[in-house]
Amino acid sequence: MMKARPRHKAWAKDEMIKPDADSAPKLRQLGETFNRRRLGKRLLQSELFQRAGSALIGWTLGSIWWSNRDNGTSTDWETMLDGEWPAIFALWHGQHLLVPYASPSDRKFTSLVSRSADAEINARVLARAGIDVIRGSGGRESSRGDTGKGGVKAMVAMRNALRQGTNVVMIADISKGEPRQAGEGIVTLAKISGRPIVPVALATSRRRVIEKSWDKTTINLPFGTRSVRLAPPIHVPSSANEQDMADARLKVTAELNRVTGEALRAVEEHT
Repeated sequence: MMKARPRHKAWAKDEMIKPDADSAPKLRQLGETFNRRRLGKRLLQSELFQRAGSALIGWTLGSIWWSNRDNGTSTDWETMLDGEWPAIFALWHGQHLLVPYASPSDRKFTSLVSRSADAEINARVLARAGIDVIRGSGGRESSRGDTGKGGVKAMVAMRNALRQGTNVVMIADISKGEPRQAGEGIVTLAKISGRPIVPVALATSRRRVIEKSWDKTTINLPFGTRSVRLAPPIHVPSSANEQDMADARLKVTAELNRVTGEALRAVEEHT
Protein backbone atom coordinates (compact mmCIF):
# COMPACT_ATOMS: atom_id res chain seq x y z
CA MET A 1 0.00 0.00 0.00
CA MET A 2 1.35 3.42 -0.89
CA LYS A 3 2.00 5.69 2.02
CA ALA A 4 0.38 9.11 2.00
CA ARG A 5 2.77 11.72 0.86
CA PRO A 6 3.80 13.87 3.83
CA ARG A 7 2.67 17.48 3.61
CA HIS A 8 5.44 19.92 2.99
CA LYS A 9 6.00 22.39 5.80
CA ALA A 10 5.76 25.25 3.37
CA TRP A 11 2.24 24.17 2.41
CA ALA A 12 1.12 24.24 6.05
CA LYS A 13 2.54 27.73 6.50
CA ASP A 14 0.81 28.94 3.36
CA GLU A 15 -2.57 27.65 4.63
CA MET A 16 -2.35 29.54 7.92
CA ILE A 17 -4.35 32.75 8.05
CA LYS A 18 -2.30 35.61 9.34
CA PRO A 19 -3.83 38.95 10.27
CA ASP A 20 -2.44 41.73 8.13
CA ALA A 21 -1.21 45.05 9.47
CA ASP A 22 -4.66 46.65 9.05
CA SER A 23 -6.78 43.91 10.63
CA ALA A 24 -4.71 43.43 13.81
CA PRO A 25 -5.62 46.84 15.33
CA LYS A 26 -9.28 46.26 14.44
CA LEU A 27 -9.27 42.92 16.24
CA ARG A 28 -7.71 44.50 19.31
CA GLN A 29 -10.26 47.33 19.23
CA LEU A 30 -13.11 44.83 18.94
CA GLY A 31 -11.79 42.90 21.94
CA GLU A 32 -11.43 46.09 23.99
CA THR A 33 -14.98 47.15 23.11
CA PHE A 34 -16.35 43.74 24.13
CA ASN A 35 -14.48 43.86 27.44
CA ARG A 36 -15.75 47.38 28.18
CA ARG A 37 -19.34 46.34 27.48
CA ARG A 38 -19.01 43.27 29.66
CA LEU A 39 -17.51 45.35 32.47
CA GLY A 40 -20.26 47.95 32.07
CA LYS A 41 -22.99 45.31 32.25
CA ARG A 42 -21.47 43.78 35.38
CA LEU A 43 -21.31 47.24 36.96
CA LEU A 44 -24.97 47.97 36.13
CA GLN A 45 -26.00 44.67 37.69
CA SER A 46 -23.93 45.14 40.84
CA GLU A 47 -25.70 45.45 44.19
CA LEU A 48 -24.17 48.86 44.84
CA PHE A 49 -25.36 50.30 41.54
CA GLN A 50 -28.82 48.73 41.81
CA ARG A 51 -29.31 50.12 45.32
CA ALA A 52 -28.00 53.61 44.55
CA GLY A 53 -29.64 53.79 41.11
CA SER A 54 -33.08 52.72 42.34
CA ALA A 55 -32.90 55.24 45.20
CA LEU A 56 -32.00 58.07 42.84
CA ILE A 57 -34.65 57.15 40.25
CA GLY A 58 -37.29 56.67 42.93
CA TRP A 59 -36.51 60.05 44.51
CA THR A 60 -36.55 61.76 41.11
CA LEU A 61 -39.88 60.26 40.02
CA GLY A 62 -41.47 61.01 43.40
CA SER A 63 -40.27 64.61 43.23
CA ILE A 64 -41.65 65.03 39.72
CA TRP A 65 -45.01 63.63 40.83
CA TRP A 66 -45.34 65.94 43.83
CA SER A 67 -44.14 69.02 41.91
CA ASN A 68 -46.96 68.62 39.38
CA ARG A 69 -50.28 69.97 40.61
CA ASP A 70 -53.47 68.05 39.90
CA ASN A 71 -55.54 70.32 37.68
CA GLY A 72 -58.89 68.99 38.88
CA THR A 73 -59.63 66.77 35.88
CA SER A 74 -58.42 63.46 37.36
CA THR A 75 -60.81 60.53 37.79
CA ASP A 76 -61.75 59.68 41.36
CA TRP A 77 -60.51 56.12 41.86
CA GLU A 78 -62.94 55.19 44.63
CA THR A 79 -66.00 56.48 42.75
CA MET A 80 -65.04 54.75 39.49
CA LEU A 81 -64.21 51.46 41.19
CA ASP A 82 -66.97 51.27 43.76
CA GLY A 83 -67.64 47.56 44.22
CA GLU A 84 -64.94 46.58 41.68
CA TRP A 85 -61.88 46.21 43.92
CA PRO A 86 -59.47 44.51 43.46
CA ALA A 87 -58.84 45.19 39.79
CA ILE A 88 -56.26 44.77 37.03
CA PHE A 89 -54.88 48.17 36.03
CA ALA A 90 -53.72 48.41 32.42
CA LEU A 91 -51.02 50.83 31.26
CA TRP A 92 -49.17 51.49 28.01
CA HIS A 93 -45.43 50.98 27.73
CA GLY A 94 -43.51 54.22 28.11
CA GLN A 95 -46.47 56.12 29.61
CA HIS A 96 -46.36 54.59 33.08
CA LEU A 97 -43.43 56.16 34.93
CA LEU A 98 -45.46 58.19 37.45
CA VAL A 99 -48.47 55.89 37.83
CA PRO A 100 -47.12 54.11 40.96
CA TYR A 101 -47.33 57.47 42.77
CA ALA A 102 -50.92 58.05 41.62
CA SER A 103 -52.43 54.89 43.12
CA PRO A 104 -54.44 55.20 46.35
CA SER A 105 -52.12 54.74 49.32
CA ASP A 106 -54.70 52.76 51.31
CA ARG A 107 -54.94 50.04 48.64
CA LYS A 108 -52.49 47.21 48.00
CA PHE A 109 -50.91 46.93 44.56
CA THR A 110 -48.51 44.52 42.91
CA SER A 111 -46.88 44.80 39.50
CA LEU A 112 -45.51 42.32 36.99
CA VAL A 113 -41.81 42.87 36.22
CA SER A 114 -39.57 40.79 33.96
CA ARG A 115 -37.23 38.25 35.58
CA SER A 116 -34.32 39.55 33.50
CA ALA A 117 -31.35 41.09 35.29
CA ASP A 118 -31.92 44.35 33.37
CA ALA A 119 -35.34 44.75 35.02
CA GLU A 120 -34.00 44.44 38.57
CA ILE A 121 -33.69 48.19 39.01
CA ASN A 122 -37.32 48.64 37.86
CA ALA A 123 -38.46 46.20 40.52
CA ARG A 124 -36.55 48.11 43.20
CA VAL A 125 -37.98 51.45 42.11
CA LEU A 126 -41.51 50.03 42.37
CA ALA A 127 -40.77 48.59 45.81
CA ARG A 128 -39.61 52.03 46.97
CA ALA A 129 -42.92 53.46 45.75
CA GLY A 130 -44.83 50.94 47.89
CA ILE A 131 -45.73 48.57 45.04
CA ASP A 132 -45.14 44.84 45.53
CA VAL A 133 -43.51 42.99 42.65
CA ILE A 134 -44.19 39.70 40.87
CA ARG A 135 -41.32 38.58 38.66
CA GLY A 136 -42.46 37.19 35.32
CA SER A 137 -40.68 35.70 32.35
CA GLY A 138 -37.70 37.63 31.00
CA GLY A 139 -37.22 38.53 27.38
CA ARG A 140 -39.75 39.26 24.67
CA GLU A 141 -43.23 37.87 25.15
CA SER A 142 -45.37 36.90 22.21
CA SER A 143 -48.72 38.47 21.41
CA ARG A 144 -50.40 35.32 22.66
CA GLY A 145 -48.83 35.64 26.09
CA ASP A 146 -45.88 33.86 27.63
CA THR A 147 -46.52 30.12 27.96
CA GLY A 148 -43.13 29.25 29.48
CA LYS A 149 -42.71 28.22 33.09
CA GLY A 150 -41.91 31.78 34.17
CA GLY A 151 -45.01 33.12 32.47
CA VAL A 152 -47.31 30.47 33.93
CA LYS A 153 -45.96 31.03 37.45
CA ALA A 154 -46.38 34.79 37.09
CA MET A 155 -49.96 34.39 35.85
CA VAL A 156 -50.83 32.13 38.79
CA ALA A 157 -49.15 34.54 41.22
CA MET A 158 -51.15 37.48 39.87
CA ARG A 159 -54.40 35.50 40.03
CA ASN A 160 -53.64 34.56 43.64
CA ALA A 161 -52.83 38.17 44.51
CA LEU A 162 -56.20 39.27 43.15
CA ARG A 163 -57.95 36.55 45.15
CA GLN A 164 -56.26 37.91 48.27
CA GLY A 165 -57.49 41.44 47.60
CA THR A 166 -54.35 42.92 46.01
CA ASN A 167 -54.68 44.97 42.84
CA VAL A 168 -52.46 44.05 39.88
CA VAL A 169 -50.75 46.55 37.60
CA MET A 170 -49.82 45.33 34.10
CA ILE A 171 -48.35 46.82 30.96
CA ALA A 172 -50.97 45.99 28.34
CA ASP A 173 -48.86 46.06 25.18
CA ILE A 174 -46.03 43.65 24.35
CA SER A 175 -42.41 44.65 24.89
CA LYS A 176 -40.77 45.47 21.56
CA GLY A 177 -43.96 44.46 19.78
CA GLU A 178 -46.58 46.70 18.22
CA PRO A 179 -47.09 49.63 20.62
CA ARG A 180 -50.52 50.61 21.89
CA GLN A 181 -52.03 47.18 21.13
CA ALA A 182 -53.21 45.14 24.12
CA GLY A 183 -51.77 41.64 24.30
CA GLU A 184 -53.51 38.46 25.35
CA GLY A 185 -51.86 38.24 28.76
CA ILE A 186 -53.94 40.91 30.44
CA VAL A 187 -57.29 39.62 29.15
CA THR A 188 -56.30 36.06 30.12
CA LEU A 189 -55.68 37.22 33.68
CA ALA A 190 -59.09 38.89 33.74
CA LYS A 191 -60.71 35.70 32.46
CA ILE A 192 -59.12 33.32 35.00
CA SER A 193 -59.41 35.70 37.96
CA GLY A 194 -62.87 37.11 37.39
CA ARG A 195 -61.55 40.61 38.10
CA PRO A 196 -62.06 43.61 35.78
CA ILE A 197 -59.46 45.46 33.72
CA VAL A 198 -59.22 49.21 34.36
CA PRO A 199 -57.27 51.23 31.76
CA VAL A 200 -55.21 54.04 33.35
CA ALA A 201 -53.45 57.02 31.73
CA LEU A 202 -51.42 59.82 33.25
CA ALA A 203 -50.16 62.99 31.58
CA THR A 204 -48.27 66.09 32.70
CA SER A 205 -48.29 69.49 31.03
CA ARG A 206 -44.49 69.50 30.91
CA ARG A 207 -43.00 66.43 29.25
CA ARG A 208 -40.56 65.17 26.66
CA VAL A 209 -41.32 62.35 24.23
CA ILE A 210 -38.48 60.16 23.01
CA GLU A 211 -39.64 59.92 19.41
CA LYS A 212 -37.04 57.34 18.37
CA SER A 213 -38.10 54.85 21.05
CA TRP A 214 -40.41 52.05 19.88
CA ASP A 215 -43.09 53.01 22.42
CA LYS A 216 -42.63 56.81 22.25
CA THR A 217 -41.53 56.88 25.89
CA THR A 218 -42.75 59.98 27.72
CA ILE A 219 -40.47 61.62 30.29
CA ASN A 220 -42.60 63.64 32.68
CA LEU A 221 -41.03 66.90 33.81
CA PRO A 222 -41.53 68.80 37.09
CA PHE A 223 -43.41 72.00 37.94
CA GLY A 224 -46.47 71.63 35.75
CA THR A 225 -49.95 70.15 36.09
CA ARG A 226 -51.06 66.54 35.93
CA SER A 227 -54.18 64.53 35.11
CA VAL A 228 -54.88 60.85 35.79
CA ARG A 229 -57.73 59.30 33.84
CA LEU A 230 -59.39 55.91 34.39
CA ALA A 231 -61.76 54.06 32.06
CA PRO A 232 -64.74 52.09 33.37
CA PRO A 233 -63.97 48.47 34.34
CA ILE A 234 -63.85 45.91 31.52
CA HIS A 235 -65.01 42.39 32.42
CA VAL A 236 -63.94 39.20 30.62
CA PRO A 237 -66.24 36.25 31.40
CA SER A 238 -64.72 32.92 32.40
CA SER A 239 -66.55 31.34 29.46
CA ALA A 240 -64.93 33.68 26.92
CA ASN A 241 -64.00 31.97 23.66
CA GLU A 242 -61.27 32.98 21.20
CA GLN A 243 -63.42 35.64 19.55
CA ASP A 244 -64.49 37.04 22.93
CA MET A 245 -60.82 37.32 23.93
CA ALA A 246 -59.96 39.11 20.70
CA ASP A 247 -62.86 41.53 21.26
CA ALA A 248 -61.69 42.15 24.83
CA ARG A 249 -58.20 43.01 23.60
CA LEU A 250 -59.67 45.48 21.13
CA LYS A 251 -61.76 47.08 23.86
CA VAL A 252 -58.79 47.42 26.23
CA THR A 253 -56.79 48.97 23.38
CA ALA A 254 -59.56 51.41 22.50
CA GLU A 255 -60.22 52.46 26.10
CA LEU A 256 -56.54 52.91 26.94
CA ASN A 257 -56.09 55.07 23.87
CA ARG A 258 -59.20 57.04 24.76
CA VAL A 259 -58.16 57.87 28.33
CA THR A 260 -54.61 58.61 27.17
CA GLY A 261 -56.03 61.20 24.77
CA GLU A 262 -58.27 62.59 27.52
CA ALA A 263 -55.35 62.99 29.93
CA LEU A 264 -53.24 64.76 27.31
CA ARG A 265 -56.06 67.15 26.40
CA ALA A 266 -56.78 67.82 30.06
CA VAL A 267 -53.25 69.05 30.82
CA GLU A 268 -53.19 71.14 27.64
CA GLU A 269 -56.57 72.78 28.19
CA HIS A 270 -56.51 73.14 32.01
CA THR A 271 -53.26 74.58 33.30
